[in-house]
Amino acid sequence: MNKATLALACGETFEGFACGAEGEAQGEVVFNTSHTGYQEILTDPSYAGQLVTFTVAELGNYGVHHGDEQADAPQVAGFIARRVSREPSNWRSDESLPGWLARHGVVGIEGLDTRRLVRVLRSSGAQQGIIDASGASAAALVERARRLPGMEGQDLASKVSCKKPYEWKQGVAGREPQAPSHDVVVVDYGVKRGILRQLVDSGCRVRVVPSRTPAAEILAQKPHGVVLSNGPGDPAAVVGADRQAAELLGQVPVLGICLGHQILSLAVGGKTYKLKFGHRGANHPVRDLIGNSIDMTSQNHGFSTDEASLRGKAQVTHRNLYDGTVEGLAVPEARMFAVQYHPEDSPGPHDSRYLFRRFMQLIEG
Repeated sequence: MNKATLALACGETFEGFACGAEGEAQGEVVFNTSHTGYQEILTDPSYAGQLVTFTVAELGNYGVHHGDEQADAPQVAGFIARRVSREPSNWRSDESLPGWLARHGVVGIEGLDTRRLVRVLRSSGAQQGIIDASGASAAALVERARRLPGMEGQDLASKVSCKKPYEWKQGVAGREPQAPSHDVVVVDYGVKRGILRQLVDSGCRVRVVPSRTPAAEILAQKPHGVVLSNGPGDPAAVVGADRQAAELLGQVPVLGICLGHQILSLAVGGKTYKLKFGHRGANHPVRDLIGNSIDMTSQNHGFSTDEASLRGKAQVTHRNLYDGTVEGLAVPEARMFAVQYHPEDSPGPHDSRYLFRRFMQLIEG
């Protein structure tokens, strides 16, 4: 195993071993607290431009199953792990995790102290970093990491979005629905397949369109509802997204998920800001302020909505119980609601799948 180095812009360095593809990886170093679902995390387009640290002790123990992906290929810039298994034990496994990552050109590092790394990220915030196995000096790598652009101001959603419209027909179990009753357009800012599968299982005929599709073109398709999807990067930097969302409001029922939630916040006149280290994991408690219930949720975001900026413009419907940040909003008269977390899970608990039923009820009036 070749030695590798992880260097952070704050000056911290970590020694480990190269895993996955050969080469170098650059991006924002973040951490995810999920205990399972590494394949779904690695293929989530919301992680574009990021080096993902897994806090679980071992990755790859159940291999890779072709069919669990959230996109055609891994979307992360790189990955960081304590230990990676090369001999998976699972009847569903089609391939080992290191082999799959190497085949897709994903650079990683293992064998470092991920507990210390996460403590650094929690105290100093998410950092720009470099994974390198060339033998370059740690000091030189730190200086290069400091010159990398931050996540603020980056329109990554436009980069990961589909290039042309397409229809999605597969449900969670891989089956097509019988006689779908609703036509739904999904604006692709980096959509996870889990969202599309949940919509299909809810009885929708799903059509996915690129992120920069004008609102007039979306409405011309006469959809019963529109979903603004998850995605990576800075919501305020996504070209034309706030205007697109504003022109949809009041015209058709709208559901926003993750980045879609943030874009809708901007569309109603709110503001967004970058969190210190973000929310990434499958165990985040969220309170539903309307129903006074608590859901365990799957989350992946580095930005949040400024609650004060929403006053008089939208109703805050959900709140994160870890730090009190906004996790949901609604404008009932515009037939819109949105959540910051992922009701489709993939991975994570199924507590919030009812939100897709709520969207169907909104469509049905």
